[in-house]
Parts: sequence; structure tokens; C-alpha cells
Amino acid sequence: MPAALARQLVLFLIVGAAQVVLDWAVFVSLTAIGVPLVAGNLAGRLSGACIGYWLNGRHTFAGDGRIRLSGVHLRRFVVAWLLITALSTFLLVDVARQFDLRAAWLAKPAVEAMMAGLGFVVWRQWVFH
Repeated sequence: MPAALARQLVLFLIVGAAQVVLDWAVFVSLTAIGVPLVAGNLAGRLSGACIGYWLNGRHTFAGDGRIRLSGVHLRRFVVAWLLITALSTFLLVDVARQFDLRAAWLAKPAVEAMMAGLGFVVWRQWVFH
């Protein structure tokens, strides 16, 4: 594995872990007080996305001394984030329908881990390219 890819992967995992913790905490807190699952997931993912976009653009995928936080990067990020968020929301709604809200709380980190795998490829190859 090339050193640059390994560095990006490690930083992406560190940033991603922080995002998942924040996302999950917001999601569980909001849905526990009665906010609908879809709105809770959107709020959680948005809170994680705010720190993730900045940290990944500034550190993880910055290269050759260039920070990647331009308008082009932001537009690409928003498009990709919306698609991945739709998939995440669909999966969590499905879990909640088949089981219950608490099952969706437990499934959230696993769902987001799957989204992170997809996200790494999309962020690296398209968003911050």
C-alpha cells in the first residue's frame, strides 16, 4: 500500500470515529425525546458531516501542501453526502420497522461503518480529488 494511501486511510478512520460518536449521540438523543427517526438521522449525520468535511479537506485528503476546501469540493461533498445519507436513513428505517427504535440505535454504528467504506472511496476519488 502506498504511504499516501495508508496515511489517508488512518486519518480517515480517526476522523470517522469522531464523526460516528457525534452522529450517534445526536441521533440517539433526538430520537429518545421523540424526534422522528429520519429527522434524527439527518441531524446526526449533519453534525458529523460538519466536522468531517473540514477535517478531511484540511488534513486527510490535503496533498502537496494544498487544503481541499473549495466551493467545488463542497458541492461534490454535499451531493455525495446526500446520497449516502439517503442510504443510511433507508437502512435505519428498515431496522426500526423490522425491530424497534432501540435496534436502530444499536445498528447505527454498523450502518455508518458501511457508509464510511463507501465514503472513503467517494471522498478520495471524487470529492477531494
